[in-house]
Amino acid sequence: MIEVAEAVGGSPGPVEPAFLVPHRKDYYLFVLVRQGKSRHWVDSIPYTLKADTFYFTVPQQVHLKEEMLPMQGLALRFTDEFLQLEENRGLRELPLLQNPAGGHELSLSAADLAFVQDALCKMLTEYRGSGSWKNAMLAAQLRVLVIYLSRLYTEQFGTAAAGGLLREFQGLVEQYFREEHEVADYAVRLHLSPGHLNERVKGQSGKTAIHHIHSRIVVEAKRQLLYSDVSVKELAGELGFEDPAYFNRWFKRLTGETPVQYRSTIREMYR
Repeated sequence: MIEVAEAVGGSPGPVEPAFLVPHRKDYYLFVLVRQGKSRHWVDSIPYTLKADTFYFTVPQQVHLKEEMLPMQGLALRFTDEFLQLEENRGLRELPLLQNPAGGHELSLSAADLAFVQDALCKMLTEYRGSGSWKNAMLAAQLRVLVIYLSRLYTEQFGTAAAGGLLREFQGLVEQYFREEHEVADYAVRLHLSPGHLNERVKGQSGKTAIHHIHSRIVVEAKRQLLYSDVSVKELAGELGFEDPAYFNRWFKRLTGETPVQYRSTIREMYR
């Protein structure tokens, strides 16, 4: 459930067709880049790799490689199943894994770079070894690394892990956003009135409950419009909208573009 490896990119030249296809990863990915400047996209946002920078992604984000240039570093990945183990569930609460800001890269000071590189090198040695309690050692080392990086995340993105009710609400939204679009739907599940739920969510996050629900639906819609060739009518149905015309108006109100316009714009950017 935890894999560690040296990250070594390819040489300049034609880009492999597979890298140009939007795709999802079903695992958490950490990469410490020591050298490299490849360009890639994560959830419609472009990034150019920078040396001595830490990059991270969470499951189901849409990725696309625009070019593949030489790079060196260390990479680590682990699955959601790892976080479901009783002893690891607390990691879910940390900002780096919640990623409320939708971030992807962390700047590292000299001290941060030394710490992160040392931690990943120790994990790589442990991963390649055959010592007793190998998985337990890797899990313990990963906990330390995620806690350290979560401190950097909070410093650089200005956000902390969600509090109890907010975290529970966000978990329900993640689970039911395709079927349930109203604050009242979640208020019932949390045994609260819609007004009280909205008040508490806004107090903890600065954003209304409906904003959280709508934002999650928009993220998935944008991912599908880039990642797949599903029709707008089919997408509307997948996201719980019975009327495709209403979905068109709803999406444009929140993003400024219709789904078709967004798909055209975002795909043009990748060419």
